[in-house]
Amino acid sequence: MQRSRFVTTLGPAPTPAAVQALVARVECEFPDATHHCWGFVAGPPGHTVHIGMSDAGEPKGTAGRPMLTVLLHSGVGEVVAVSSRWFGGTKLGTGGLARTYAAGVTHALQALPTVRRVPRERLEVVVGYARVHAHRQLATDLDVRVEDQRYGSEVRWRVAVPLDRVAEFRSLLADATVGEARIEPVWGSHPSDR
Repeated sequence: MQRSRFVTTLGPAPTPAAVQALVARVECEFPDATHHCWGFVAGPPGHTVHIGMSDAGEPKGTAGRPMLTVLLHSGVGEVVAVSSRWFGGTKLGTGGLARTYAAGVTHALQALPTVRRVPRERLEVVVGYARVHAHRQLATDLDVRVEDQRYGSEVRWRVAVPLDRVAEFRSLLADATVGEARIEPVWGSHPSDR
């Protein structure tokens, strides 16, 4: 008898459809594998609105659940893990399978390059030319991204403000511009992660 062999593949999972596409790709890449178990988090780190898992024929709770648990506690969001197993003849038992699938995801995550995503609200800021410097300084101090600028009789900026700093931005901008700045929501926009 030989030992089983496991390969864990990670990929982006912004949506459940992206998860299914990666699972299908891995199944095509490793068609001779005995199992293709998976778990995913298709939202921000730790959120459980869009999650899923599959034991793919392994005993219930021995593959998908341990993989998903690792993902949920990893601090990484929008990620899918697919573990392909080639059965070698030696039975690992339910505890051994759960530990092996979890360890595969943990090991793969250690090598995963990540990017920190900051949820932002898009706003349009209108100020007079005399208040431009105050707005620029505030944008720098609060990590506000200027996405568009238009200069006419007034200065109009389309900005993306970190969600956790929107109230602070509004208050400080009002103070810095002596109440002259106007802040308007950008209609039809959704929170951004840029």
